[in-house]
Order: sequence, then C-alpha cells, then structure tokens
Amino acid sequence: MEGFDVSAAEKLSAHYETLENTDSIVPPATLLERLRILRGIVSTEGNALLLAASQLDSEAVQAAEMTANCEGCVVVTGVGKAGIVGKKLVATLASTGTPAHFLHPAEAVHGDLGRVRENDLVWAISNSGRSEEVVRIAPHLRENSAGLIAITATAENPLADAANCIVAIGKHSEACPNGLAPTSSTAVMMAVGDAIAMLASQLRSFSPQDFARFHPGGALGQKLATVDQMMRNLDACRIAPPHITVREAMVRTSKNGRRTGAVMLVDQQGILVGIFTDSDLARLLETRNDTALDEPISERMTCQPTTVHSATLLQEAIAVMSRRHISELPVVDANSRPLGLIDITDVAAMLGDRDEPSILPFAS
Repeated sequence: MEGFDVSAAEKLSAHYETLENTDSIVPPATLLERLRILRGIVSTEGNALLLAASQLDSEAVQAAEMTANCEGCVVVTGVGKAGIVGKKLVATLASTGTPAHFLHPAEAVHGDLGRVRENDLVWAISNSGRSEEVVRIAPHLRENSAGLIAITATAENPLADAANCIVAIGKHSEACPNGLAPTSSTAVMMAVGDAIAMLASQLRSFSPQDFARFHPGGALGQKLATVDQMMRNLDACRIAPPHITVREAMVRTSKNGRRTGAVMLVDQQGILVGIFTDSDLARLLETRNDTALDEPISERMTCQPTTVHSATLLQEAIAVMSRRHISELPVVDANSRPLGLIDITDVAAMLGDRDEPSILPFAS
C-alpha cells in the first residue's frame, strides 16, 4: 500500500457515512476538505489497483499468451463504461504489435458479428459479467473465433461461463461518492487490460523500433525515428572520387536547391573513404590558399570519417554529432558504402519548432 494515503480514503468514507441519512449532499466548503476528498478518491482507486495486482493469476498469463499467439485480430467488446475502456485497450493493442478493433455488442446482433473470423481472439469486458448485450453474443463469439477471454469481476457469472479464459479482476468499492459511478472498477479494467497487452507485446518480442513504425508523429515519433527517416538519400547528396581536385569536386557535385554541407568521397568499390565539408572549404578560402583548390581532394579530406549505420536511432545519431562537434554524418551500410547523409540543418529544422507537430516519413 506504499504511496497511497489510506487515511485519506478512510476519512473520505467517514465523510460520506455522515451524509447517508441526509436529504441532500452538503458540498465540501473549504479548500482543505476538497483536497482531502480528491486525495481520498485517488487513494481508493490506487488501493483497488494494488489489490487487483495481487490477485492476478495464471489465467491472466494465459490471456496474454493467447493474445500473443493470435493469428488474426483481437476483437474487443463491451458496453457502457466497459466499452469505453475496451476502445482504449484496442488502441493499446494496435500500437504495441497486436492488430485489434472494437465490436459494439448492440451492432453485433445486427450484422457486425460477421467481423469476427475463426482466427480472431475476442476480449469481452464486463465488470458484473451480466451485461445483457455482451452475454447475448458471448456463445456466438466463442464458437466463431479462436477463443473468448472474459475480463470480469469474478469467475461466477454468465459471461465467465461462456469464456475459454477468465481473467477475474475482483470486486472493488467504487470511488464515486455515491458508490455508483464506475471508477475503481474501470481503473482496474484498464490496468489489467494494459498489463495483458504489454505482456503479449513482450512475448511477441516487440521492440522500440517496431513501436516507432506505428508512431511517426510528434515527440514520440522523433524519439524513436531512425536515421533512415531523416537522412538525405544518395540522389540528394554530393559524392565524388578522392583523386580529383577540390575545385573539380566542387564543380562536379554542384546541385540546385538546398545542398548538403559536405562531399562524401568514395573509392572505385563505392566504399566511403573520406569527407570534405563546407567548413574545410571555408578554411582554405580564409587562408587565401588558392593553390590547395587544385590539389587532390584526398589531401584535404577527413579520412575515416565518423559514420552511423542504417537503422540507428536518430537520437543516437544526434548525440554522436554533438559529442564530435560535426555538422554532417554519413549513414553507411554494413560494407561502409554510403546510403545517405544526416545534415545538421535538417535536424535543426525538425527540432526548431516544437509547437508544430512533426510527422517523420515511414521507413521503407
């Protein structure tokens, strides 16, 4: 029970017990009393979560294993607040490697039962296990799917009777002042559903890179993006052989539009052997070393430049650029052949305006 103010929950209970026999509820008058009620409600839900966690058993593990092994989609169904929880769990499943969609029980009996296939797995959510709309379709769902998982308070109700797997989440006192609105029960439903989905994703060996594929937008997408999504591809890069002069390299690699800040030098096998940056050129011009412009660029390039491999996380590449104080970072394959270039100007453009949502291109 660590981290939860149990005394606050007890005081909350006492507060409402004193009001049971009154005709009207007296609103809490002071800031302290209102804060005590807020803390008590959160503590009540928190304690329910801790109790539910301690009561989870092998059935919950079986539910995660069935989910991980599902060859079709996970179909989640529920009505009322349980249905709303179910829609959120669909989103959790879908974003962590398990295709999922929601089936409304009322629509199911009007044709949507046809959305459930024999290789799909069904999650049916009902705290009481007696929701008429859900119980009515439960036999059909079990018969026409790969399995029916019931997420419900106990193992003794009509929904549990129809299920292949029963995840009993326990009975919990609602945090609602009147003990009526689903609060603690829905918090537990959500947490247990999340736990099953997270275990299933681990059983599928779902990686951060997999997660990134489903989250290309916003700060999360930026955090999990790879260099392949940000780099300039070879057709937008400046590439030259190392034996030509600096001047010739500048002319040969001239491109219209926004160019990269470096020329990548490759040998006859296409292997990266060096890099010559705009900063290198600027230093030659600042020292008025005009003769150097007609020397082989191999004498002025940086040999064995810092590189990263394809599929490296973008945040790791940015960290490398920061540590090495470089503005251009070649991306290479396993044979040190360039695939593209990370340019600091592109990174700055991506990170410069946090108010605008960024959507990175999908990796091919």
